[in-house]
Amino acid sequence: MDESISTHNRRSRRSHVLMAASIESDGNTASVKLRNLSTEGALVEGDDLPIVGSKVMFRKNELKARGEIAWITGRRAGIAFEAMLDPDAVLRHVPTPRPRAKLDFRRPRIKSSDLSQGERKIAEDWIFGKPIQSIED
Repeated sequence: MDESISTHNRRSRRSHVLMAASIESDGNTASVKLRNLSTEGALVEGDDLPIVGSKVMFRKNELKARGEIAWITGRRAGIAFEAMLDPDAVLRHVPTPRPRAKLDFRRPRIKSSDLSQGERKIAEDWIFGKPIQSIED
């Protein structure tokens, strides 16, 4: 299965993550990186993955799901779960996104209370078009 297939062909929403998980097959346990997770399956990455068609037990913390290796490409494999997972159980394992900093491109406001009397006079002269006088005047 090509990972570039558009998401509109998916039956369920996938949550993109990068977390540690494990899969068990024929008594062997392999540590894998969980790349994405949905109610129907998972994309994992790791070494020495079971062959296509192997029955596996997927584990991520307390989440356990029986499934089958649906495809393998390089170090990545797709696991199709035997039964759909509860969406709330899936979301518990998806970290909440970090809040992004709100960018503010406005110029800082100058408060007249922050200006000295001389600075205020210069600002008023500049705004209202009076000629600038030297500070000594």
